[in-house]
Amino acid sequence: MTTPGGEAFPPGVVFFPGASRSRPPKHGCRVDAAQPGAAIEARRMTSSPEPRRGTRFVITCIGVGLLAGLLSGLFGVGGGTVIVPLLVLILRFDQRLAAGTSLAAIVPTASVGVISYAVHGSVAWIPAIILAVGAVIGAQIGTWLLPKVSQTALRWAFVAFLVVVIASLFFIIPSRDAELELTWLSGAGLAVLGVITGILAGLLGVGGGIIVVPALMLLFGTSDLIAKGTSLLMMIPTAISGTVGNLRRKNVDLRAAAMIGLAACTTTALGAWIATLVDPFVGNVLFAAFLVFISVQMAMKAIRGRHQR
Repeated sequence: MTTPGGEAFPPGVVFFPGASRSRPPKHGCRVDAAQPGAAIEARRMTSSPEPRRGTRFVITCIGVGLLAGLLSGLFGVGGGTVIVPLLVLILRFDQRLAAGTSLAAIVPTASVGVISYAVHGSVAWIPAIILAVGAVIGAQIGTWLLPKVSQTALRWAFVAFLVVVIASLFFIIPSRDAELELTWLSGAGLAVLGVITGILAGLLGVGGGIIVVPALMLLFGTSDLIAKGTSLLMMIPTAISGTVGNLRRKNVDLRAAAMIGLAACTTTALGAWIATLVDPFVGNVLFAAFLVFISVQMAMKAIRGRHQR
């Protein structure tokens, strides 16, 4: 069908004789036919509208960053367990966009955290590199296994693992003087731990700190501070690698990531400072409480996944 001037209408657009000749928008339109001969009312249709970039958006990103940075410095984790659900819940981010944005924000956050722990000599540099290499390899394996493994069963197994870790944190209190001695045996163990961490990250989307920090304390006997500082250093190359891939797939909101990351940098050092002040047992109790939160989150995902079948 064509207009009186010979112009072709796009598919799906209705022309009423006597209507005003306004060009419909490029992304589709909605026709209001209540009054024949009236002008076509067009509205741009989008499948997933972007979050509004107003004051609420800025305040939310800054608030999320401040909270994530504090937790990152205090527990040696990336903060994604807080960033992702808050971006989805408050700003209505798509799950993939939230995860990609969170990973990008972790890069500056973890960098500041490493500096904060390094000042106190609480970073094992070589072990962190071994863990990072293993995690990058493991993440590829996890991505490959993703369509082959039951997510519900895997989540429940991870919850069971966290429950064991939580219980252990109340009985095994590492000394603040305990260091991570690097031998051939411990080096091989770190490589295996890195691969396992990467696999679980690829399968479940969980951050490495949730696994690495308790593993270094319980299995390798390191102090809680060295475990946290080493965990943060391990995250930097893995987060950069993941962010590069997410940028190619356009799964990163750079503006949100920048605001969250910069805000997190202001509280990461505070969290690391608090970690050095609290008693090791108190630190374990606080970390156990954080893991309880993660366990509940993972259990809820497993229950939802079971009901969606």
